[in-house]
Amino acid sequence: MISPEQLSELYRQACEVDVQAFKPGNVSVYADGHDMTVADFRLSAKVSAEPLCNPDYSLGEKIYYAVKATREAVGCNTNLGIILLCAPLIEAISQHSGLTLRQAVSKVLGESTIEDADWVFKAITLASPGGLGSSDQQDVNEKASVTLLDAMKIASEKDRIALQYTTDYQDIFNFAVLRYTIGFNRWGDRNWAAVAVYADMLSHFPDSHIERKYGNQYSEMVTIKMAQLSEELYKTDNPEHIKPLLFCLDQELKFYGINPGTTADMIVATVLTAFLEELN
Repeated sequence: MISPEQLSELYRQACEVDVQAFKPGNVSVYADGHDMTVADFRLSAKVSAEPLCNPDYSLGEKIYYAVKATREAVGCNTNLGIILLCAPLIEAISQHSGLTLRQAVSKVLGESTIEDADWVFKAITLASPGGLGSSDQQDVNEKASVTLLDAMKIASEKDRIALQYTTDYQDIFNFAVLRYTIGFNRWGDRNWAAVAVYADMLSHFPDSHIERKYGNQYSEMVTIKMAQLSEELYKTDNPEHIKPLLFCLDQELKFYGINPGTTADMIVATVLTAFLEELN
């Protein structure tokens, strides 16, 4: 059985890959942005790891207390999406060691409760993500009356993180981890493998953080540019040669205020999944 300390370390490593990966439009060691810094993300990873990996907490409590610790440490929403995606993975590997990771995630989500939903609603309200707004059904500012899985089903049409809950992490297991493995096997580098996943995901799926803020105003532009980036990455044996393109793309996206934040959150979950599948 994996210990909470081991889990915590793997989670922090996955978060570190995220900041080391040059993800255009997002925060990385190459460029801050959107009033957030790499230091904010590193501190967020550090303080959220303990509650996320606390075996005494329920799924909902893991999420709430990780968000609370982050809010107290950095005063802004750096990692709500990361926490929402990683908590079920951590719960799954901790509670169901006899199953595949995907089977265990499915079990964790299927067994989620109304109390879990209530904790998550409080976490989302505390994090106060951009463009949240209100909802006619299961508004996070009110008390939950359905399970966490059912609440995520309601949100899944507008939010790709919620969609993972309703599909047993389909984007992660069927798409992202496979792309990550191809990149890692090719270049032997986790960070560049993560960049490849980021470009691939954005060339296939609209980013719900961008669309909450701008609708589909920039969706086609982002898809085209990320498809071009993806093509350039897969043509090269040395991704370092792509850096000038990445700098240009990063500046352009940030000029328009475009931050593919949901996709960046998916990168952390992808890397953590890859780490956990090596253990399983």
